[in-house]
Amino acid sequence: MAECILGTLRAVGSEGVVRMEDRFEVGVEELWSAVTDPRRLAAWWGRLDGDLRVGGEFRAHIADAGDFTGRVDVCEPPHRVRVTMRDADPKPGQPEQMVTELQLIADGRQTVLVVEERGMPVNLLAAYGAGIQIHVEHLADHVARSDLRDAEARWGRLLPAYEALAAGVRETRPDPVTERSRHPFGV
Repeated sequence: MAECILGTLRAVGSEGVVRMEDRFEVGVEELWSAVTDPRRLAAWWGRLDGDLRVGGEFRAHIADAGDFTGRVDVCEPPHRVRVTMRDADPKPGQPEQMVTELQLIADGRQTVLVVEERGMPVNLLAAYGAGIQIHVEHLADHVARSDLRDAEARWGRLLPAYEALAAGVRETRPDPVTERSRHPFGV
C-alpha cells in the first residue's frame, strides 16, 4: 500500500521548501491551541519556552532534532504564525536558520492546516519532508487524543516516497517579484 504523502517539495533558488497540508476534525481554536500552547506542544512536538509574542525570542528542544532558538515573526490568532528558528549546533550541510509558517483555515467544524518550512538545502528536501510529515501526523494524533505514531517506523516508510518526490526538484533562479512579495515590507 502506498503511503499517504501530505507534502510537496520545491526549490526557490538554492533554498528548499517543504509544504504540508492536512485536514483536522477539530475547530480552528482547538488546533490553534495545539500549535501555540507550550504545554500542548510538549506533548507532540517538543519543549518550548520564552517570549511567544511577535518579536519575542524563545528556545525549543525537539526530541529528534535537537536544540534551537527562535523568534516569532508573525502571529495572527487563530489563523497564522511564522517563526524563524536557528539551530544551536548545525551539522555540516545543515541549515543554520529556517522559517516555518503555519496557516489554519476554518472549514465548518474542521480546520485545514498548511505548514510551509523553508531554508533547508535542496539535497535534504526528502529528509525534511518525511520529518515534517511525522510532526503533522503527531499533531493529528495529539488532537485526536491518540498515542503518537512510532516516528522511526514512519520515517522508514515515508523517506522513500519523499526521495522519489525530491528526485524531480532542482535549484531554480528566484523570481524577484515573488520573493519581494514574501518580504514583510515588500522590498
